[in-house]
Amino acid sequence: MLGLSLLLGFSTALVAYYWARVPKRPLLVACQPFRSFLEKYCPIVSETFYPTLWCFEGRLQTIVRVFLQSRPCVSYHSQVLQTADGGQLLLDWADEGGSVYDSDPESCPIVLFLPGLTGNSQETYILHLVHSAQQQGYRAVVLNNRGCKGEELLTHRAFCANSTEDLELVVGCIKSQFPRAPLMAVGVSLGGMLVLNYLGRKGQDSGLVAAMTFSVSWDPFETTYSLERPLNLVLFNQRLTNNLRKLIQRHKKIVGEKLDVDHILKAQSIREFDERYTAVAFGYKSCEEYYKAASPRWKIPRIRVPVLCLNSSDDPFSPQHALPMEAARSVPTLALLVTSRGGHIGFLEGLLPRHRSYMNRVFAQFVAAVFKHQEELEAAVVAADGSEEGTGQAAFS
Repeated sequence: MLGLSLLLGFSTALVAYYWARVPKRPLLVACQPFRSFLEKYCPIVSETFYPTLWCFEGRLQTIVRVFLQSRPCVSYHSQVLQTADGGQLLLDWADEGGSVYDSDPESCPIVLFLPGLTGNSQETYILHLVHSAQQQGYRAVVLNNRGCKGEELLTHRAFCANSTEDLELVVGCIKSQFPRAPLMAVGVSLGGMLVLNYLGRKGQDSGLVAAMTFSVSWDPFETTYSLERPLNLVLFNQRLTNNLRKLIQRHKKIVGEKLDVDHILKAQSIREFDERYTAVAFGYKSCEEYYKAASPRWKIPRIRVPVLCLNSSDDPFSPQHALPMEAARSVPTLALLVTSRGGHIGFLEGLLPRHRSYMNRVFAQFVAAVFKHQEELEAAVVAADGSEEGTGQAAFS
């Protein structure tokens, strides 16, 4: 009886705390009229987010998603692209179903997805996003990180957050195949950094009508500091570093032609891996130089394409103080949507969060808004460009 009483007491306290402190409306930081466009066509930006009651904390959200999220049935056909440095890229095109664009398939909008660190088209979060795009009648294609889908690395270079040449090649390839189709890029975590860095470099010549990021790291320095805290080191950093070491081990022969593989394989953290492999392979003098170059926050003023970025305040990979709030208040093409809970690529909601998430719902609304109201979105961004008008912002409530 005592045990039952303690369990009931704890459950009651948990539920009371949840309802008093956890559900909140997200913080939307954006200039007008981009903000009004989002509020009009993406009502979720103004609605309360109810994280899963039994795993609302950021680390739990991050971990539970990996083990609990379902795997939608998505089939792909692959396209191999040769790169200028002698490497190869693997594009996975989702097999098409029915589409509202059947009468004019060449104009069917396309969503290009970029996965996170060592990720590929089979990640559960990518499968859910691809499935959502297909349900709305759009084409979906995934840019797999080099060497991460089973294909051989042909050079010693895999990927880094500041190397956007592969993305530029893919965008050009897609536009040449479907010149009349509007193209949108969606990046998750590392993929989001690539999208933002690409937009900052290309400006109006990006070939994209819009972009979206989820759980992006805005400042690699802050990310590594956070991931090197004792608990985060054990829960996330060491596991991700192990995945990176496996990637190098799998391609040991080609990497070993240019770099000291044994030294790389002794890395015990992401920072050590970047010091021993990423910075060296991509020509940086140090890890610090690489992190500074790869930080998207310094390229925000040069972004000319509307982009919506979803982050969580309790993301162990991207601390709240690293989010570019001030930039979003002054750059007319950038909108930040920040939830108080959600972790890293978590955003779980509902009692049994297997099939849908807040992240998927935000994506579904924004991608529909972009493709169905493209001219209005373009006009909103153009109207705000050069304007000093800021945004009214609502704090978490």
